[in-house]
Amino acid sequence: MTVALPRSPPIAPDRPDRPDRPDRPDRPARSVTLLARRYGGAMELWHNPRCSKSRAAKEILDDRQVAYVERRYLDDPPDAATLDRVLTALGKQPWDVTRMGENRAKELRLADQPHDRQAWIETLVANPLLIERPILIADDGRAVVGRPPELVADLL
Repeated sequence: MTVALPRSPPIAPDRPDRPDRPDRPDRPARSVTLLARRYGGAMELWHNPRCSKSRAAKEILDDRQVAYVERRYLDDPPDAATLDRVLTALGKQPWDVTRMGENRAKELRLADQPHDRQAWIETLVANPLLIERPILIADDGRAVVGRPPELVADLL
């Protein structure tokens, strides 16, 4: 079961002209825990429908009738704080979930970059295509990269 994400950012009550994310005013604030509470404990799948592995992970969730929020992270990329929390839940560093074979990674010469966690997170936020997919985040804060897709079953 897929739950639709809201498209408009929440408005701060004291600043109706400004969303609650001053660093990215076009995106709402998100966290793993807040998302789980907002959607009734549903899991969140960071999904790219053009990716066969991502489609396979989504199919596993659908076949098992798991409630989840589908986040098309290329259209709705995570902010740095959210990505940092998800990486922590995964037990991985940003360079561990970077798609180094993408042309953009080569253009940025990521293979030559020092392993500075915050700098890599900022790079992934600015270039969400470089984030490995799919990522499933459980309502209890655990997460897994679904490669192979069957790994999403570990969180069910």
